[in-house]
Amino acid sequence: MIVIFVLGYTAIAFEHKIGIDKAASALLTGILCWTVYVLGAMGIVDFDAIPQHLIGQYTADGITANKDVISHYITEHQVYEHVAEIASILFFLLGAMTIVELIDAHEGFSVITDKVSTKNKVKLLWIIAVITFFMSAVLDNLTTTIVMISLLRKLIKGQQHRWVFAGIVIIAANAGGAWSPIGDVTTTMLWIGGQITTMKIIAGVFLPSLICLLLPLLYLSTRLKGDVVSPLRADSANHYLDPTTSKERKLVFFAGLAGLLFVPVFKTVTHLPPFMGMMLSLGALWLLTDLLHHSKNQENRARFSVVSVIRRIDTPSVLFFLGILLAVSSLQSAGHLPAMANLLDKSIGTQSASGVYIVGTIIGLLSAIVDNVPLVAASIGMYPIAESGFFMQDGLFWEFVAYTAGTGGSALIIGSAAGVAAMGLEKISFGWYVKNMSIIALLGYFGGVAVYIVQHMLT
Repeated sequence: MIVIFVLGYTAIAFEHKIGIDKAASALLTGILCWTVYVLGAMGIVDFDAIPQHLIGQYTADGITANKDVISHYITEHQVYEHVAEIASILFFLLGAMTIVELIDAHEGFSVITDKVSTKNKVKLLWIIAVITFFMSAVLDNLTTTIVMISLLRKLIKGQQHRWVFAGIVIIAANAGGAWSPIGDVTTTMLWIGGQITTMKIIAGVFLPSLICLLLPLLYLSTRLKGDVVSPLRADSANHYLDPTTSKERKLVFFAGLAGLLFVPVFKTVTHLPPFMGMMLSLGALWLLTDLLHHSKNQENRARFSVVSVIRRIDTPSVLFFLGILLAVSSLQSAGHLPAMANLLDKSIGTQSASGVYIVGTIIGLLSAIVDNVPLVAASIGMYPIAESGFFMQDGLFWEFVAYTAGTGGSALIIGSAAGVAAMGLEKISFGWYVKNMSIIALLGYFGGVAVYIVQHMLT
């Protein structure tokens, strides 16, 4: 299982080199890990730890409670248990992605982007960074990056000049997503899993995330001079390929935003899983947009419908999450992740705050090389939620990992979904990013780490 997981992980990390989509590698890894586990369950399952009532169920049904039957029952039960947890994450993401795509189809983001008009490089840098930081806390950092890169193309003519601004967008998007339960996939996973709660994660991680952005911003502000050169053609609200009225754009934008912000409130009030609130918001926005366009002709009505928009959802990313979460859950069920946790406890020691900081910082730096989703999923599998201490709900470990896993990926352009998106859209070279942005991204990352430690010591 470990060999399959490492080979799959390697294929994911070198996706662009080998030319195989990471979703395919993740799905193969997840299913093969579970297959090997099931076939070898007789030598893995701890039968002494199985509750007696499970064995009694088989004897009551007249089935011999031999180890082979019990092992298959246990593994099947584990699969369904993990799939239920994974499905709640995937349904949440599907709902959020559909709402964002619906806003984008109505050009709703122009409510923000059309307000940016300054030519001064430093002012523009700060405006872009602040918008990205707060927008990614509500949307996902991938969508925010795509929106902001589109804005940069309207404001800055030269591609090389845009790269610096695109670099700060990556840092700001990752920092902004880290402190919000709906801003980054890894933070969302911790929130859905019950490791963190809404207000605690905002209060605990907002300041470190802000410092993670401010330090690179302050450094770049001393290096940039003069004004940007705009493209010859000035875009206006009339250039949109899918024209909508100003009223429609504002209505859908603010309704979608309200729907996303409503999800944590719904979870707090009802205690239902977050995906229920997300689906409620999607249903309400779906109803609103259908009513909004019901009097238009069939072609225009279909263009702005959820049925049409849902085809633009990034399905490969959803399948990637499914595959990698299946793979990690198999390692958890087979006992690999608890064993890894014990190893870390013995070598570093997560029973002390300093040990937690070291492990969390390492996880953040690793997320610059490999995807942060499996890293956080592995952390969840290694450390169950405790009644008290560093691993309790809203404990030190979970808050710190939310920050490090969310922001550490900015150190390399391939370390986050935001970085990969900017790399593809702007053709930013890996070497240029390492030379010009990696050091300042690490400056912000370690600055945030220091602020979090000091902040925790003072509370």
